[in-house]
Amino acid sequence: MTFGFASPPHVSPPASADSARLGRMLEPAEWASAGIPLLRNPREVVAGLHDRHRPGPSTAIVAVLDPQERVTASASFTELAAAPDGWEFRNVLLAHLRRVIPHDLRLRAPVRTAVLLYCREGEPRWTETDGAWMWGLRDACTLHGLRCGAYITLTPDRWQVLGEGRGGRRPSPDEPLGEPGPSGARRREMRRTTATRPEASRTAVSIPVQNRSVPRRTGGGAPEAHRHTAAR
Repeated sequence: MTFGFASPPHVSPPASADSARLGRMLEPAEWASAGIPLLRNPREVVAGLHDRHRPGPSTAIVAVLDPQERVTASASFTELAAAPDGWEFRNVLLAHLRRVIPHDLRLRAPVRTAVLLYCREGEPRWTETDGAWMWGLRDACTLHGLRCGAYITLTPDRWQVLGEGRGGRRPSPDEPLGEPGPSGARRREMRRTTATRPEASRTAVSIPVQNRSVPRRTGGGAPEAHRHTAAR
């Protein structure tokens, strides 16, 4: 017997025509007209996330920014999809947001913003995969009580804020490890998943694999993540 209840977010959509999948993506014009807040300093945001997560091809980094554009939480993971679907990307993004930061659904209006940096091969121009990530980011933000922020691609040639045209050539995906970072300290490769607070040192935490994505690193003030940290 069917009662007409909506399926929970983690349930895959029913089989449908390819046109339905294509409907779960946004084109640059739609994105630009959606009122996405502009980053005051996108280069600084990109450089900070690149330095923290060291993304490779097919790596997505979702980050939550406070009103001053400081990163309060972030997570990176690898997502491979033969046919990009905004529904699946929404579920993956929502799962990682729930791991690294509590939702803001009780607030009357969102005060924090989520941005997405996706590292991929190819040219900087919009692709169907980008459109699916845009759709997924917008929906995940709504379900987590966040403002939907910028979608940024990182390709071998440059990084690009889609929908507004700002971009640059540094950092790049193939930038060698060990170069001086923005703070002057030398970068080092981090091989374990981490959870961090801006004012605290980094600690190791294990995150299970879910939704076919491979978690890489997280950063942020998630109470759930810090409970898994071993006491020194």
